[in-house]
Amino acid sequence: MKSTIAMLLVAALALSAGMLLQQKAKLAGAADARSPALQFGFPDLDGQIQDVAQWRGKILLVNFWATWCPPCLREIPQFIKWQREYRDRDLQIVGIALDDQSSVAEYLRQMKVNYPMLIAGDEGGALAYRLGNIINAVPFSVVVDRQGRIVHRQPGELTEALFSETVAPLLAPENSTSRKSP
Repeated sequence: MKSTIAMLLVAALALSAGMLLQQKAKLAGAADARSPALQFGFPDLDGQIQDVAQWRGKILLVNFWATWCPPCLREIPQFIKWQREYRDRDLQIVGIALDDQSSVAEYLRQMKVNYPMLIAGDEGGALAYRLGNIINAVPFSVVVDRQGRIVHRQPGELTEALFSETVAPLLAPENSTSRKSP
């Protein structure tokens, strides 16, 4: 009797461990940056569809924002600075507005942004969710390395300290695929 109970206990533990490993594998697969979630295109202010594929091989900082979101608007000047400072080191910031075209156009008349701004509306919120924004936070940023892997998800503001911790190391020359010969 004791051996039967022991065998059932071992079997239950093995089944639980297997289910846990399977769940972890599913979560890892869902977080894989090469998932269909990173295959997107949205229109820019001129209505031209911009596909994320055009920035392959760069370090992407994809920022979901809205004109009605004060923390989002606080981030934009810093993003402009980072884009200017790190463009030559393959940083590409892409803004995805969870807003309508006219609101974004009005805002951008006042704020001169040096990186692409795409208009996504509700579809942008769905993409952010697929990329890991399960709490529907705005702003929400995703950092993607040169190999296309998501290396960081940031609900809320991306501060200078977080940028230094998550993005700056990817910009280091030893991480570059476009090194120059001496």
